[in-house]
Amino acid sequence: MALKESGEMYLETIYILSKTKSSVRSLDIAEYMGYSKPSVSRAVGLLRKAAYIIVDPHGYITLTEAGNEIAAKIYDRHTTLANILIRLGVDEKTATEDACKMEHAISDKSFAAIKQHLAEH
Repeated sequence: MALKESGEMYLETIYILSKTKSSVRSLDIAEYMGYSKPSVSRAVGLLRKAAYIIVDPHGYITLTEAGNEIAAKIYDRHTTLANILIRLGVDEKTATEDACKMEHAISDKSFAAIKQHLAEH
């Protein structure tokens, strides 16, 4: 199943939250993203149905291997692109916002070239 940008954003949010919290629930996602609980509930249902996440009987959310792979990829793109923009002189807020847009659109080939360039310099 091809994942849309919004699905990638949810997976990335779960990934980020799971790094700082012992457990992640829909409410945590809603608060972090600034979305309504019904919107998050719908997205969680779709991600669970697509096997990107597991929701236990208590409502705790865990990324599956496939979900974690996508989330880690998006997070890497986000942090790398934001850091490049900041190094180029863009303020942190703008760099972060722009990286968020770019992380979903950039091809694997272009991102690999950026990473290679960074490794060489």
